[in-house]
Parts: sequence; C-alpha cells; structure tokens
Amino acid sequence: EKVLGSIEEQTLQVLKNVEAIAVAAGSGLNHIVKTTVYVSDMELWGRVNEVYAQFFGDHKPARAVVPVKTLHYGFQVEIEAIAVKK
Repeated sequence: EKVLGSIEEQTLQVLKNVEAIAVAAGSGLNHIVKTTVYVSDMELWGRVNEVYAQFFGDHKPARAVVPVKTLHYGFQVEIEAIAVKK
C-alpha cells in the first residue's frame, strides 16, 4: 500500500509491508536479520528511527542507513530487509 502521509506514517506503512512480505515468504518479523533504510533527508532520521524502534521492539536486526536525494513516487523513506525462514 502506498501511503504519502507524514514521515511517521510512511515509515510505519513500509515496515508493515516488509512484515507482510516476510510472512508471505514463510518468515516473520522476528526473523528479519538485516535492514537497509533509505531516507531522503537525514533531518528526518530521528523520527524514522523512533517508529522503527517501536515497531521492532526488542528485536534488533542489523541495520544500515543510507541518505539519498530522492525516492520514487515522492516517498521519503524506503526499507529493504533480509529475513531467514522459520
């Protein structure tokens, strides 16, 4: 689902999408081992990180953060994830 709301809304939606894809592939949120977070403005990073930390809770996959100029369709955040199967 495409959500062009606040950076918090975008981050939450992309994380829900990542989780849904992991589940559909026979994995799950707690089996995500690494994420790469692309953010269009590092000034937004604190807000992205807050949503990210709440979403993952105690599970802390390895993470890389990559600042980028622009993302497709006007989004401000994109997250790539690697998960293992259960």
